[in-house]
Amino acid sequence: MDYSVVDRALAGYDVHLGAFMFSGFYKSEFSVDEKVGRSVTFIKNGVLLGGNSVFSHVGSYKDDGEEVRMDLTSRRHLNDKAQQSLLGADVSYINLMGSAEGCAYRFKGSSPQMPGAIIRSLVTPLNDGEMPQPGTVTEDGIPNGLYSIHFELLDGLTGGLSGVALLSDGQILGGDAYFFYLGSYSSSNGRWRGEILSQEHTLSHSQGFPFGRQEVGIGFSGVFGEGAAQLSAVALSGKQSVRLQAKLKLIEPAQKYTER
Repeated sequence: MDYSVVDRALAGYDVHLGAFMFSGFYKSEFSVDEKVGRSVTFIKNGVLLGGNSVFSHVGSYKDDGEEVRMDLTSRRHLNDKAQQSLLGADVSYINLMGSAEGCAYRFKGSSPQMPGAIIRSLVTPLNDGEMPQPGTVTEDGIPNGLYSIHFELLDGLTGGLSGVALLSDGQILGGDAYFFYLGSYSSSNGRWRGEILSQEHTLSHSQGFPFGRQEVGIGFSGVFGEGAAQLSAVALSGKQSVRLQAKLKLIEPAQKYTER
């Protein structure tokens, strides 16, 4: 049976790629020549999933205990042409080789979309120690997978946030170039509800979100359908609260199954 890359990560699919020591939830800082970008990245069982406000990153890796090779596709999920890819394309293919440097990993590579350019990346772990217990997701609950997520402020406020979110059996991992999300949710019969803790991993200067560099708790509820979801939410930081709404779109699906 041919499973998607998300299926392999979430179900522990044995991809026979060696001993996977490179695993967890990371912040990726990358540069193409002198241009710099950032993303969040979930890495497990030979699968790489992540992205930032504008692009998703989906790929695979091999870890032989000394070197790690990554092959990934960067694909635009936000239709904002003012924010361009560092490689100048809406879809880019990237090949990287690297190794451990303390608790981080440092990579170097290239892309056929920009021949001759040198891509460098530093991948450092994020603190997911506050990951909540998963909620209950029934067979007719929202499907596992990597989603784009676009928050919009309500009550006359302007601004918002965009990023990616990995939904995995009642838990959420996500973020963008400045923030990372940890959360849990329950879902059944076309509805879902949960909570997210948003934290800053890189100085943001707010970036369109009113809380700036504070930890923000977000409680939400909403509905989902074929390949998409919506939610209404309240974001809280101290005594300040803001109402939000968000739309999610499935980027990379994952079937629910118990056998390989």
